[in-house]
Amino acid sequence: MATKLPENRAESVFADYKPAYQTPQALAEANRCLYCQDAPCIGACPTGINIPEFIRKIATGNLRGSARTIFDSNILGMSCARVCPVEVLCVGDCVYNRMDQPPIQIGKLQRYATDLAFESGWQFYEAGPDSGKKVALIGAGPASLACAHRLRRFGHACTIFEKRDVIGGLNAFGVAPYKMKADRAIEEAEWVLGIGGIEVKTGIEVGVDVSFSQLERDYDAVFVGIGLGPDRHLGVPGEELEGVYGAVDFIEAIKLEPASFEGVRRAVVVGGGNTAVDCVREAIGLGLGEVTMVYRGTEAKMSGYAHEWKAAKIDGARAIWRRHPIAYEGDGGRVTGVRVAVLDDDKQPIPGREELIGADLVLVAVGQSRLLDLLKLDGVRMDSRRILTDADGATGRPGVFAGGDLANGAKEVVNAVAEGRDAAVAIHAYLTEA
Repeated sequence: MATKLPENRAESVFADYKPAYQTPQALAEANRCLYCQDAPCIGACPTGINIPEFIRKIATGNLRGSARTIFDSNILGMSCARVCPVEVLCVGDCVYNRMDQPPIQIGKLQRYATDLAFESGWQFYEAGPDSGKKVALIGAGPASLACAHRLRRFGHACTIFEKRDVIGGLNAFGVAPYKMKADRAIEEAEWVLGIGGIEVKTGIEVGVDVSFSQLERDYDAVFVGIGLGPDRHLGVPGEELEGVYGAVDFIEAIKLEPASFEGVRRAVVVGGGNTAVDCVREAIGLGLGEVTMVYRGTEAKMSGYAHEWKAAKIDGARAIWRRHPIAYEGDGGRVTGVRVAVLDDDKQPIPGREELIGADLVLVAVGQSRLLDLLKLDGVRMDSRRILTDADGATGRPGVFAGGDLANGAKEVVNAVAEGRDAAVAIHAYLTEA
């Protein structure tokens, strides 16, 4: 199912932040690897890829085998090579770090092997013999794609229900474009679906167009792989002004549409997490003038990855710490500034201390709502933030499994892939025991 995106999408102005290796570079880097027997990088990878093995295969010219080693553990290894925060995962645990030597660039080597597999049209897997069992999967993002692919290898029929017209989930509409473009994410999703026997129904929202009880009636098991909900806002005056966006809405607009922000000279990003840092770097990349991050904490305490913020500062970002918006001000219905309270060391407003920061664009990156209402069913365990699952994705309700952001509280793409893959194994066990 080919998805056609506009060619003049706003994200097209971005170049790769981490350019792909050419063959000489890949070979040189692969030959630096020590091929540790007890490699800590494997333990740092949520999908447990045998990293020394795939790197050794690059070094010895077995590129097909290298890609196969990656995909055996992570069928979305092509996108994870681009979007994983390797600095705090596999690369961060490379033994070279303990020797004060540059760590092996595992992500770039993984991209080298998986890109070659995709461009060469290699298919490593086929569907198993028909089991007669059917599984419904909600959401067409990384968790459901990984789950469906593994289920097809077991021979179970799969139907994915996606409320959008675009498949790929967060990879397609939420990943920073300097890491991966939407078209590549969609191409990868279609490559995963190439195993055959996975039906995708787009434009169908479970809970609106089809009920959850109907899925339970029509299918032998259900996997919930949906992400988080709409952007949260602060509930301060002026949020209705033109130019005030939720961060996820902004990222989606630049990834999927020919969005224009003509006339923006000052952009303010509210928040200090990874989404906020992504927005800062995207605003700079789009040429939106002076870009300022406003955060209620300090630089040392921000939740965004330090290596990402360092890159943003190199790009020209600035930050104002210990500030919290109390209103958005405007003129003629359009935002012109952010009024902030100055906070003390305990993040409490200092009486009488307020400032006005000029802004033509405000991006609010303070989190997303949770779509938990869909799963308020007998037996499903949850708290205020996520579905509570067993290690294999079981929710407590027979036949209902979950993985991805709604189950893990919004971790990385690679975590969603691991959870979808492992849930498929548990679903297979459930179906064959039933």
